[in-house]
Amino acid sequence: MTGLEKQMESGRDAESAGVDSRYSWLRLVLTVILGTVACVGNWSVVVVLPTLQVEFDTLRGGASLPYTATMLGFAFGGVIMGRLADKVGIVVPVMLGALLLSIGYISAAYTSTIWQFAALSVIIGLGSAAGFSPLISDLSHWFRKRRALAVTFAASGSYLAGTVWPLIVEHSQTLYGWRSTHIAIGIFAPLVMVPIGLLLRKRLQTAAYAEAEEATIAARGELGLKPNVLQAVLVVAGFACCMAMSMPQVHLVAYCGDLGYGVAVGTQIVSLMLGLGVVSRLASGVVADRIGAGPMLIIGSSMQAAALLLYLFFDSKSSLYLISGLFGLFQGGIVPMYAVIIRQFLPPREAGIRISLVLMATVLGMACGGLAAGYIFDATGSYRLAFLHGFLWNLVNLSLVSWLIFLPRLRQWKRGDAARA
Repeated sequence: MTGLEKQMESGRDAESAGVDSRYSWLRLVLTVILGTVACVGNWSVVVVLPTLQVEFDTLRGGASLPYTATMLGFAFGGVIMGRLADKVGIVVPVMLGALLLSIGYISAAYTSTIWQFAALSVIIGLGSAAGFSPLISDLSHWFRKRRALAVTFAASGSYLAGTVWPLIVEHSQTLYGWRSTHIAIGIFAPLVMVPIGLLLRKRLQTAAYAEAEEATIAARGELGLKPNVLQAVLVVAGFACCMAMSMPQVHLVAYCGDLGYGVAVGTQIVSLMLGLGVVSRLASGVVADRIGAGPMLIIGSSMQAAALLLYLFFDSKSSLYLISGLFGLFQGGIVPMYAVIIRQFLPPREAGIRISLVLMATVLGMACGGLAAGYIFDATGSYRLAFLHGFLWNLVNLSLVSWLIFLPRLRQWKRGDAARA
């Protein structure tokens, strides 16, 4: 059999197994909807942060605790849910996530202290985790030719949640209060998640996994790193990029309130940022399918660093709209690229746990970065050093991903020198 015949036969095998099929695209649509609903936990707490600070009579750092608790639950929940997805498929994590969201939101509505709210925020984070890393790893198996685009679509659910839910939560808490809003979310989430989760019961055939395994082995040989070493580099890089990313996303609502623009304006700016983040994620997927996930990751990290610097020098209302829009466009495609790199270089049957570990690091970066910014504000009375803190972490990320992407070229250059010698 010729090389062309083998390639055609491989394509037919993949299509029969469901890869790159029409069903794959239907599954992508369902995944985006599911992620948008499930990831409400990541964003509702950002909107109610100023309200919680007043109601529970705490400082900005204390009011940031529920966000950190949510992110911790989201981070570790992603690993648990990702492992479940590897073992039994995506349906069980989705059902479990729906149950946890319902329990967490309804219970949080009856809390009387910031510590009680923070404890229940862990449960909310665990539930929201079902709408991110396990969905990304699951969908990555269903695409080969357009994998980067598919992964960025799957990851866009969390940003769509950030575009839609802050506006809904802010409007609802103004009319009905934050407690009634939480009860409504606790009822709504499982009503949507359960039926969609059941539609994702179909699983890939074994042949599709075998073909993907051969491709990752060949790719790892070119990179020249052991799987766990690559995993560790991606974990640290993911943590660093989201330490930087968290400052605008978590504190812009409060920042706008401090500047006298109001919570509503801050909410609109966050929604704009995350809406453009969706555009960025989808565009980065298209570009990454052409130039590779690694170069796309370097581009995104560089531009995010530039946007963080702009926050240091401009704070008028119009400039915050402009800079936050640019920030959304610059950073939206960063996190999904880690998942694409993992699927390119690491064993596909371990995709759920490996993608979840890296995304756990990104979420921990968001949690720690959000908390650090709150305490920096309490210590200095300003967010200026918080933005600078984020910029420095961004430089750590950029250094790591640049080393990783240029490593194969460096090895090739050294081999060429040795051959010429």
